[in-house]
Amino acid sequence: MINNKFLKNKNIEELKRELFILNNQKFNLRMSFFLNKIKRNHLIRRCKKNISIIKTILWEKNLDDKKKKY
Repeated sequence: MINNKFLKNKNIEELKRELFILNNQKFNLRMSFFLNKIKRNHLIRRCKKNISIIKTILWEKNLDDKKKKY
């Protein structure tokens, strides 16, 4: 699981890069699971949770930016 405090210190570009990496990892995990190469499907769930955490932090940062403009 990803540490939230660590992610909140990153800027938006770094978070987007992390999100891209995790999406690729999720895709690779799903393909290897469907091809019966791995049996540990808990890794897919963990990856999805990490993606949702990053998306939430990105949403919060965008919301803060909009509030600062007004």
